[in-house]
Amino acid sequence: MQALEYGSDQNGLVCGYLFGREAQAVPIEAAEAAQWLRANAGQPGEFLWLHFNLANTASEKWLREQVRLSEEFYDCLHQGSRSTRIEQADDTLVAVVNDVLRDFSFEPSDIASLYLSVERQLVISARRSPLQAVERLRQAVRRGEPIASSVVLLTHLLRDQADVLTRIVRVATGKVDSIEDNLLSGQLKYKRADLGALRRVLVRLQRLLAPEPAAMFRLLQRPPLWVTVQDRQELREASEEFAVTLNDIATLQERIKLLQEEIAALVNEGNNRSLYTLTIVTVLALPINIIAGLLGMNVGGVPLATDASGFWIIAGIVAAFTCVAAWVVMRRRRELE
Repeated sequence: MQALEYGSDQNGLVCGYLFGREAQAVPIEAAEAAQWLRANAGQPGEFLWLHFNLANTASEKWLREQVRLSEEFYDCLHQGSRSTRIEQADDTLVAVVNDVLRDFSFEPSDIASLYLSVERQLVISARRSPLQAVERLRQAVRRGEPIASSVVLLTHLLRDQADVLTRIVRVATGKVDSIEDNLLSGQLKYKRADLGALRRVLVRLQRLLAPEPAAMFRLLQRPPLWVTVQDRQELREASEEFAVTLNDIATLQERIKLLQEEIAALVNEGNNRSLYTLTIVTVLALPINIIAGLLGMNVGGVPLATDASGFWIIAGIVAAFTCVAAWVVMRRRRELE
């Protein structure tokens, strides 16, 4: 398949595979796929997977001309909401699955959507940016992993999605563990902003992905007739694995929140300590500043101005007041402790 632009061919097709005819999936191009679709979707037991890049504007045009898809699928492509959804439209499964970009760097913008239309003999997937889960599925197909039906392909994709999220949680947990270890050792190297950025990514992931298990549960209550009992069980297990991953994300968010609060408490404690030290210095310097200001006035009648011991008398008075001020400050500190 010749890649012309946007990582796809001139019709927007990134990759296509025909399942069921050979032991392994057979790569197929757009022209061959169109011919297969015109031939009444091939032979029984076969199904076709076509993966499109929506950044290539020719992809939607080709789909509308060559494939009879439900309008719900096209509505998903143009809706602003990207929350996960899996629902039945006539005899077709229409899904919006959220995934992370291949070059994921823990930025909220590194999350994008994959749009799916799943029928008995046809699976259409489309995305605007390269995604990790669908790329893992593509590599599995190229390695020759057996995929018996379109629902098995969907289940494989959902498991790949859960695996990607599990790896993200593992990496994020490592970062949080490192921050926590530094915090416990008294080395405050990280700012709350670093944890905040990580938490924002996890919150966005959870918000977009949380509806998926519930959507899968609703689908399994009344699936299409062509979904077998074994396929339902596989989908149920994939949904349970995904729910566990979401729970891990929620737990990690709570850990990050507690670390942020602890760092904030340490920062406030340090600020209070610095402010207290500054207060002590100010109080101790207050007597000498007051007396220096009084004796420095350019007026007559300054006491001890002609006394030979005047300096030492004033120094003693300043020292006495300073000692009294220091005693008051230390007593106040012990009361606060």
